[in-house]
Amino acid sequence: MPTGRLRYVVALAIASLPFLALGTAAAEPICELIDDRTGVCLVEVVVPPPPSAEPVSEREDPADTGSGASCYFDPSRQGHSVPAGPVPCSGEYGAWNNGLQCYVRVLDPQPGADDPAWDGHTPEEGGAIYQCYQPLPLDIDIYLWLASPPEASGSGPSPRQVAEMAIDEMNLRAITIGIAPEPGVGSIGLVGMPVWMWAAEPGPSTVGPVTASASAGGITVTATARINKIIWDMGDGHTVVCRGAGTAYNAGYGRAQSPDCGHVYTTSSSGEPGERFTVTANSDWVITWEGAGQTGTIRMGGLTESVQVAVGEAQVLVTS
Repeated sequence: MPTGRLRYVVALAIASLPFLALGTAAAEPICELIDDRTGVCLVEVVVPPPPSAEPVSEREDPADTGSGASCYFDPSRQGHSVPAGPVPCSGEYGAWNNGLQCYVRVLDPQPGADDPAWDGHTPEEGGAIYQCYQPLPLDIDIYLWLASPPEASGSGPSPRQVAEMAIDEMNLRAITIGIAPEPGVGSIGLVGMPVWMWAAEPGPSTVGPVTASASAGGITVTATARINKIIWDMGDGHTVVCRGAGTAYNAGYGRAQSPDCGHVYTTSSSGEPGERFTVTANSDWVITWEGAGQTGTIRMGGLTESVQVAVGEAQVLVTS
């Protein structure tokens, strides 16, 4: 069988197909050639070869890089240039506290009541004297009075968990589907004709980028989300993977294929529920985060939207 585009001359019964649409700007078809014998409108349809079910992209998907360490040291708080980064959450000097930026343990025995470490407080009013040891960069060891034992940061959230709190603030949601032929009554596509898919009215919450920050357990994380790809289940057993929001169709494109997100149906939707294909767009996000002297990546999917489109089949009269 020859490869490349196939040209068909098809007959359309205009009275029975009142609205043939490729997109939002579709109108009544204009007949350019009428069969003198039958009075049927003849329309030439150029059938391009169907695209690959899953177009191959040269860009690899980024990996999900885990949770990060919940205990970290940030020397910039003391004006030092040593890079921030994770530290062990416990050691011979006690448990690490992100807020105090040191390992903390209660002194045993406690200093006498006249010791300056009490800082004006007395043993009778409660609280205790704690050792606060910071190994880097100056090997600092100080004593301080605390009203209650400080929480060990090792029991707090990881940077990833704080990043997920930031993601909750982004209000990420599925795209609003743009597709030609347009979904709804009166709009019909044809087998072999290009279908265009895109994110209608794209914005930060549907395709990104969007940035948010969150704080917990002495950790502040800033996260940025961007759409990585949109996975289109076309309802006919084929899946199309599109990088980005796609290109919106308009009537000026005619019968051209989408430059970045399209499909060609090879069967009609006859026999499907409601005589339509259910098209589902699944948004795949990549969220990068940084904080607590660490960075990471979160992959997120599962935000979906669906529409139904009708695809008809024209009768072939002449093939040559």
